[in-house]
Amino acid sequence: MQVERRVDIDKFDNTTVGLLVATANRSILVVEDIDCSVELHDRVQVETEKDTAKDKAAKKEHKVTLSGFLNFIDGLWSSCGDERIIIFTTNRKEKLDPALVRPGRMDVHIHMSYCTPSVFRMLAFNYLGVTEHDLFEDIDELISHVDVTPAEVAEQLLKDNDPDIALGGLIAFFDVKRKENEEAKAKLKEEEAKLAAIEREKKKLQKKLKKLSAKTSEKKQQEEPATEIEKKQEEKTATEIEKKQQEDGVDD
Repeated sequence: MQVERRVDIDKFDNTTVGLLVATANRSILVVEDIDCSVELHDRVQVETEKDTAKDKAAKKEHKVTLSGFLNFIDGLWSSCGDERIIIFTTNRKEKLDPALVRPGRMDVHIHMSYCTPSVFRMLAFNYLGVTEHDLFEDIDELISHVDVTPAEVAEQLLKDNDPDIALGGLIAFFDVKRKENEEAKAKLKEEEAKLAAIEREKKKLQKKLKKLSAKTSEKKQQEEPATEIEKKQEEKTATEIEKKQQEDGVDD
């Protein structure tokens, strides 16, 4: 009997060796949400970002390192056993280090997309036992325009065993979801407009600072010759005074 083992991702490096040694052959290991570990993010992207004090403190708390993770996948310790399948899940594949997701290290990449008409029909058969229904075409059309996950569709189909009621409730859910998606898109557009306005103001301020800096530099250059002339005039006056004092001394 296989026993499920759960590992705290923050203590991953400290428990990796023991986990691999204790795992039997022909096992399936699942590591969820690997994008949540800061140490596994793209190194180039991380280096270009400025760390705040809070970020630095968070990094100290994390014990996952890219080196430890790579050794876990295909390093020396990964050879402790045969016929293992390792499954990783992530919501932000683009943030992971290329060394982690390259071919040969992660052999199969499966994108779990939003629900499609074919997936819906499979769910309808699994939960309601139907392969055809008058509402299928309407639902297929809605799925093509509204982003919903298979889990959300399954949740609606579970609410009633009667296909008419369950599918009718699913259509009503699509209407609600469509409004939510439209509001989310409108909010995102508004945020983008605000960011664009801030960026424009930033560029204006940079231009003003550049002009002010140029004026200050020009004024300084104009003041320097005048200061030099005054200095030479003072030196000339001092020389004349000294010469006159010397002449007065000779007359005495």
